[in-house]
Amino acid sequence: MNKGYWVIVKDFDIALVKGEIPCGFAEEFGLSEREKLAIGFYQNLPVYLVKALEIDSEREFAYLRTQIGREIELGHLLHRAASLNHFFHTHQFCGKCGEKAVLAEDEIAICCNTCGNRVYPTICPSIIVAVRKGRQILLANHLRHKGIIYTTLAGFVEAGESVENAVHREIFEETGLKVKNVRYFGSQPWAFPNSLMLGFLADYESGEIILQEEEICDAKWFDCDELLPEIPQKGTIAFELIQATLKLCREE
Repeated sequence: MNKGYWVIVKDFDIALVKGEIPCGFAEEFGLSEREKLAIGFYQNLPVYLVKALEIDSEREFAYLRTQIGREIELGHLLHRAASLNHFFHTHQFCGKCGEKAVLAEDEIAICCNTCGNRVYPTICPSIIVAVRKGRQILLANHLRHKGIIYTTLAGFVEAGESVENAVHREIFEETGLKVKNVRYFGSQPWAFPNSLMLGFLADYESGEIILQEEEICDAKWFDCDELLPEIPQKGTIAFELIQATLKLCREE
């Protein structure tokens, strides 16, 4: 087998060897008889997705989220591996006729040899947005991080909805605020299990904070010069959005 990087995935955990993604020949990592799928290149070497088996219980695994700080190109490939692994696990049978599905030979897709149905990896777009009002940034504490992390607002794009409308809708639903000057910032794959985070910056237009209590515990305006609460870790697009907004606040 060729030399490469081997991303061994178990749910949303990634196998590590001495804290690093295994790199070398398959036989070195006990993978010689294992099916593999080429998912890209890193440092001029192929990157392979390998599904973890029962015998891999002795390996060192780390939750994907702990790997966010890795170099961006490699980090994206880890997210790709985890998303594809989830896709294959949840599409073992044809959704049209119920027969056993197989991996297509010519591309990354699941196909049915009985009815010809073909399904491609699922990607769920979601928006994440930082809102600025003068020298203040809006940060929210979500229920899943109650009392701990304050972050930007986010939500999934609904069927038949534009991304821009999703930005306005999510902000209004979660905080009762209206925004203007919405502009695209950047994106990040987020394999929990299959999201693509589309980041935006926006300026406050009107309204008072009214919480969507089913999702938000607290939301406040924080001055750019005051000590902020705990925010998402470096390597997340939320962190980058917050830093970019604080820079704009200080330039106000």
